[in-house]
Amino acid sequence: MIYYLLIFIAILDFCWTQYLAYRNRKKMSPDIPSELQGIYDQEKYLKQQSYQKENSRLGLISGTTLFALLLLTLVTYGFGWIDSTIRSYISNPLMITLTFFGFILAASQILSLPFSYYDTFVIEAKYGFNKSTRRMFWADWIKGLILSIVLGGIIVSLLVWVYDNLGNSAWLLAWGIMTVFSLFITLSYSNLIVPIFNKQTPLEEGELRSAIKAFSEKAGFELSDIYVMDASKRTTKANAYFTGLGNKKRIVLYDTLINDLSADEIVAVLAHEIGHYKKKHTVQQLIISIFQTGLLLFLLSFFLDSPAVATAMGSEIPSFHIGIMAFVLLLAPFSLVTGTLMNLLSRKNEYEADAFATSFGLGNSLIEGLKKLSVKSLSNLNPDPLNVFFYYSHPTLLQRILRIKNLNK
Repeated sequence: MIYYLLIFIAILDFCWTQYLAYRNRKKMSPDIPSELQGIYDQEKYLKQQSYQKENSRLGLISGTTLFALLLLTLVTYGFGWIDSTIRSYISNPLMITLTFFGFILAASQILSLPFSYYDTFVIEAKYGFNKSTRRMFWADWIKGLILSIVLGGIIVSLLVWVYDNLGNSAWLLAWGIMTVFSLFITLSYSNLIVPIFNKQTPLEEGELRSAIKAFSEKAGFELSDIYVMDASKRTTKANAYFTGLGNKKRIVLYDTLINDLSADEIVAVLAHEIGHYKKKHTVQQLIISIFQTGLLLFLLSFFLDSPAVATAMGSEIPSFHIGIMAFVLLLAPFSLVTGTLMNLLSRKNEYEADAFATSFGLGNSLIEGLKKLSVKSLSNLNPDPLNVFFYYSHPTLLQRILRIKNLNK
């Protein structure tokens, strides 16, 4: 029964994602929609449509390839074969688990590599976005792989020890470990993880820093760390983000953002980010994520020692790694539901952050800044509504503009 359920869910998940991608492609047209007049001109709009089509085609090819390999692995009991092969050489349970996940990680990295390379050096380069060299691409790939191995190895080792030694209450300690890890990443992402890939320097004194600090004081937001990240060495796309909690708050601006937007527009974008903090969206999402993790770990505990789950995956021995693989595959419908709910909440929070910036008279600057960022990155400003409902963490640009204009009335 579980075997057929695994295959059914894998097929259903693939068909669903491709159906939504198809709906997005159907929305594309060489004629610029009336609601985009004044945002895209005809030439830029045609370029945006072409860019979205190429990305969609690559997504279809990569998605189909990975799905076919997953389905083949399930049908042939490939996960069980990998497990039994590893067991023929290794007897230590922890090393079996680490080797199994190491093999899966290596396989997924190798399979996705050609698509990532093509996306970077063909599609992104063709449309003027890519600035990275091949040497940088490979260096990033190796760094990311090492980081995944180190962090993943530590977390998996801790979880295996917990589930092997604590019985029914193991999920509670596992929840505690994952909570500490989440807090660690939240607090240290910008000053420990980001520097592995990018250089961050304090924003120099001048008009922009003075404008940002003046707004922060007006908004009652204590801010001392404003950094600029050298994103331009990889891409022309612009962004900014807020990270940390309490006294560890930090705002990071892409250097491309500083080049593309005026000081007022940058302040408006940052006001939006500060709005998330003032409205406690960051803490809210962290708490929800922590409780969701606890629920998942509780449910996972029923899979790890299940002979039926192991048999469905082609293994004779129930194990931590086989249980997790089955759990992840069976989780797809649950992930769709929880992901959709989280996206609904996220879009609500985005509107609130926009309203916060607008309350300081920055609505028009925010609109202009968002327009520039969207057009510069050739964003799809007219996506399929069903895609927006299920997968968009942000409202569309047009939705945000209309909401801000209503607030300005």
